[in-house]
Amino acid sequence: MNPALNKLQPYPFERLRALLAGAQPPSDLSHIAMYIGEPRHPSPPLVVEALTKNMEGLGSYPLTAGLPQLREAIANWLTRRFKLPAGSVSPETMVLPVNGTREALFAFVQAVTDPSKQPLLVMPNPFYQIYEGAALLAGAEPYFMPNDAEHSALPDLDGVPAEVWKRCQVLFLCSPSNPTGAVASIEYLRRALQLAEQYDFVIASDECYSEIYFDETQPPAGLLQAAAAAGNTSYERCIVFHSLSKRSSVPGLRSGFVAGDAKLLKPFLLYRTYHGSAMPPPAQFASIAAWNDEAHVLENRNLYRKKFAAVMPILGEVMPVQMPQASFYLWPRVDNDERFVRQLFERRHITLLPGSYIARPNSDGVNPGSGRVRISLVAKVSECVEAATRIRDFFQQRK
Repeated sequence: MNPALNKLQPYPFERLRALLAGAQPPSDLSHIAMYIGEPRHPSPPLVVEALTKNMEGLGSYPLTAGLPQLREAIANWLTRRFKLPAGSVSPETMVLPVNGTREALFAFVQAVTDPSKQPLLVMPNPFYQIYEGAALLAGAEPYFMPNDAEHSALPDLDGVPAEVWKRCQVLFLCSPSNPTGAVASIEYLRRALQLAEQYDFVIASDECYSEIYFDETQPPAGLLQAAAAAGNTSYERCIVFHSLSKRSSVPGLRSGFVAGDAKLLKPFLLYRTYHGSAMPPPAQFASIAAWNDEAHVLENRNLYRKKFAAVMPILGEVMPVQMPQASFYLWPRVDNDERFVRQLFERRHITLLPGSYIARPNSDGVNPGSGRVRISLVAKVSECVEAATRIRDFFQQRK
């Protein structure tokens, strides 16, 4: 077996199952799951219709590069959404459909990392666990940048030592952030690009939550947008990851894309032809319908606005909860994250995620997720309100 497998820590949801083992929740309360970022809004009818109309596509092997019309739809969406220069995103060389960004993030690291050079992969902390697992299995060492309130819950790029940047091969960014909901500005992203040029590393920007925001006049910026603003219209050293899971509430479709530097995507496509991870044709046609439509995405955002508007006043009565800039997570402080999650499950039949499970100790030995919980507002509005009410009652009865 690959000895690097021994370096992997149990996945957060495995740890959660172990934490809740043997717990007996109230039988008279229905379970409300708020621990996982799995959207549960109804799937858009236009996506379902496109999927079912093209089931004959199951009779042929799909191309790894995807359908030309899907790549074109993605390139056009990127250009519209991030106001990129017309024609700067080539559908032929700068876009690659993938089966969800989870597998793409992992696969990209395997393709781009040179393990012979003692590589570091630099990432936020807290973070999406795929970043760490991908680094370890690629023969790299993860380096964790703390997210802290002083830097708007974004990693402090200038606090990273030069010795780290010299060994860095990939910098992971996540904006809007999972779990803090913080959004990187154009200026922040341009600073990351300056460092990438200075030290010659790649930026892998996880932008899966980019379409879950609350101010229609200020959508979150993207890495390609920052690159174009800096005059880098070939998007050198830039790779972005987007998904329909959150944007269109179709996590089971397993549809996303990778886009950016053509010099990086060409060998990544070669890797994927051996990896065997082409998207089925029906899913590609459904994805075309999704990327070409914004009406259902606006409806999706409006649902999240309703949830936050309803939940925040209730939770604000008993806990220090702050509205995120974007995404569908809350990231409040509690006294002890593991104890809080288990007791809430036992007494109110709600499952949250301990913050320490999605972070690692920093150089000072402190886990930045410790004493926090991640609350995912993915259930329908009425369930989110019910959950918030139960959490409020739980706090009040603890006093």
